[in-house]
Amino acid sequence: MKTASAPDRRPPARVERYEAIVIGGGQAGLAAGHELARREVDFAILSDEARVGDNWRRRWDSLRLFTPARYSGLPGMPFPASPYHLADKDEMGDYLERYAERFDLPVRLNARVASLRHDGEHFVIRTESGAATIEASNVIVATGAFQRARVPEVARLLSPESHQLHSSEYRTPFALPLGPALVVGAGNSGAQIALELARYRKVWLAGRDTGHLPRRFLGRDVFDWIWPIARRATAETSIGRRMRANIRASGDALIGIAEREIREAGISRVDRVDEVRGGLPVCGGTVLEPRVVVWCTGFAPDYRWIDLPIFESDGYPRHSRGVVAEVPGLYFVGLRFQHRLSSSLIGGVGDDARFVAEQAAARREALVPG
Repeated sequence: MKTASAPDRRPPARVERYEAIVIGGGQAGLAAGHELARREVDFAILSDEARVGDNWRRRWDSLRLFTPARYSGLPGMPFPASPYHLADKDEMGDYLERYAERFDLPVRLNARVASLRHDGEHFVIRTESGAATIEASNVIVATGAFQRARVPEVARLLSPESHQLHSSEYRTPFALPLGPALVVGAGNSGAQIALELARYRKVWLAGRDTGHLPRRFLGRDVFDWIWPIARRATAETSIGRRMRANIRASGDALIGIAEREIREAGISRVDRVDEVRGGLPVCGGTVLEPRVVVWCTGFAPDYRWIDLPIFESDGYPRHSRGVVAEVPGLYFVGLRFQHRLSSSLIGGVGDDARFVAEQAAARREALVPG
């Protein structure tokens, strides 16, 4: 005998409407929110964090920015420290939290976005909680340059006895098993982690030499020289295009970490991991036996939740200065070299946020019936 199923008495998800939605509550999202607020746009910021700044607090314990405080502030609020202080992760997390409080930014926490689409009239955003459907005329995607940890396929072939983790999971040497460590990736993160681990164990650092810039040059912090160039070297200039090509080909130069410092720490430089033999990594023909492998191999874009045909084969969106021409009203902020070399840095994201907010505000005015 069939019985009728009980009617679904759950209340329907409410619909909220805004002129703009910012997706991402890190430095890019907060900068975008500040600029929208200045233009009196009705908006909300959706963050997947439980607390503003947690994306920084979760990083490894000894992390320090390589950009001085002078170049690490968001629009309208300099970083509160001496100009050449190198902030740690907790200082930066707390700064972002104070920034949101100071400008009373409407950050909605624990609101991870599950999908973004366009219904022909509005953008439609759904969060994982399903508590509401959000509609907006404009959307600024500000999920940043670090989304999905990139780990090479060769990692799957290593012995299960090797303790593997990505740099985004690394916290402290004392949370790792004892024994020698292989750090894969010789950029700034890899070099910093390798130096910390080398205080307690044997360390190999795998990867090509990305070059080195001294902390000070001609009596001044190196960023006093770099920053004016980073601000002016846009994707529209020949020098900007050359710098972008060089960075993509060879990676970022080490800032303030000399090759001599790596040698004196007892770290052994080896070639990239090119194969695995018997579950062990092989670097330049040499078989290594690490107990720990830390993959400092960067991040890949992860926009699977965006249901719009705007992406290149490498997963990055097609845009000009963060404006997606194919989908009017859709913008990005915080992409690496979005417009300038400084675009993904804390002190540089404000320039792109200002430009994108201007476009969104202008579009709002154009949509208002005359």
